[in-house]
Amino acid sequence: MNPLVLLLSSFFVLIILRVNIGFSLIAASLIVMWQQGLPLTSAVNQMYSGIDSFTLLAVPFFMLLGRVLNAGSITDRLLAVANASVGHVRGGLGHVNVFVSMVFASLSGSAAADTASVGSILIPAMKKAGYDPAFAVALTAASSTLGVIIPPSIVLIVYGAFGNVSIGALFLGGVVPGLLIGLSMMIYTYILAVRHGYPADPFPGIRAMGGILKRGAAPMLIPVLVLGGIVGGVFTPTEGSIIAVGWALFLSLVVYRDVPLRSMPKLLTDAVIDFAVPMFTVAGAGIFGWLIAYLGAAQIVVDFITAQTSNPYLIMLMLVGFLLLIGTVLNPISATLIFLPIIQALGTTSGVDPVHLGVLTTIILSIGLVTPPYGICLLIAAQIGEVSIGRAMIAVLPICILTIFIACISLWVPDIVLGLPKLLVPQYF
Repeated sequence: MNPLVLLLSSFFVLIILRVNIGFSLIAASLIVMWQQGLPLTSAVNQMYSGIDSFTLLAVPFFMLLGRVLNAGSITDRLLAVANASVGHVRGGLGHVNVFVSMVFASLSGSAAADTASVGSILIPAMKKAGYDPAFAVALTAASSTLGVIIPPSIVLIVYGAFGNVSIGALFLGGVVPGLLIGLSMMIYTYILAVRHGYPADPFPGIRAMGGILKRGAAPMLIPVLVLGGIVGGVFTPTEGSIIAVGWALFLSLVVYRDVPLRSMPKLLTDAVIDFAVPMFTVAGAGIFGWLIAYLGAAQIVVDFITAQTSNPYLIMLMLVGFLLLIGTVLNPISATLIFLPIIQALGTTSGVDPVHLGVLTTIILSIGLVTPPYGICLLIAAQIGEVSIGRAMIAVLPICILTIFIACISLWVPDIVLGLPKLLVPQYF
């Protein structure tokens, strides 16, 4: 059997059998290495080289940041800011849901953490206010995927680290598309609110709003510190993540005093466990990705697609379709690591800028977080809202279409992604 076919087929068979992704990657790789007579010591070397990255140290700190935000009152303060800012618009709680997800995305970079923390508060509140439970679940799950796009995104960190692309430029490239997707969700929410008569909260008044904004100002400094420091060259993404955690701990332990010191061991332990699972996947993807490159998969795919068309836009649309497909069975980090050689080869063939390609890839893969069978954000939200996956999937479909539409517009108008990076970090272009 062709070794590339054996590699991919054995991997997807194991995934269908519900074997852990990390074990599936390693097992499929070892089968092919045995078939090809490759030394098994290469497997250990490639797994180690896959995780031997200083930049990847940013990931556990951003995961710890999400834990710290949820442990104290910071999430509640952000919800209050969101409610004061957009809660008075028709469909207020829906807008609050999207707004706070955009803010939370700029703090933790984790979609699943956003779904669990925001969803546990807003989904019951939306149901109580008369919103369709399926819509509340769909909006919560879909808006939480903004954590994959808006910096600091863990997926963008991984893409930059393994794809040799500036993480600062990727962060800046994700800002405008992320905001556009969030805005489109709010417009969709408003249309449904008018159609179904969803309520709006009363405007709290300028004075009260000022007080709420003041209470939430300190946590809002986190994305400013991280993004500003990285783009300005003051510190690396890893150092930025440490500074963000330090600021959040200072607020929670010293200023607000709502996180007891005795809870720190549990927070640290949970963050380590959160990091261990994807890191094992990264190690497995190291050997799997090396085999894909060794077997020439990228060139095979490029030759096949260019034989069908030489139009760069059609090539990229094929890539979009491929990413949508693999996103349904793999989480964005795994999909990025496994298929990065193919993604970058098609991007080079189409003449797409590496930063543009990285952000576009991340946007499309984020849709997989709300599409079964993987769809972790949709599964979490549906469990909180006590809604069947079928109903939730139907409700989230229009929002997925909006995301795909904005991704395609970003493909045709590169400055949607590249405008901000070219302005602030022109040295990378």
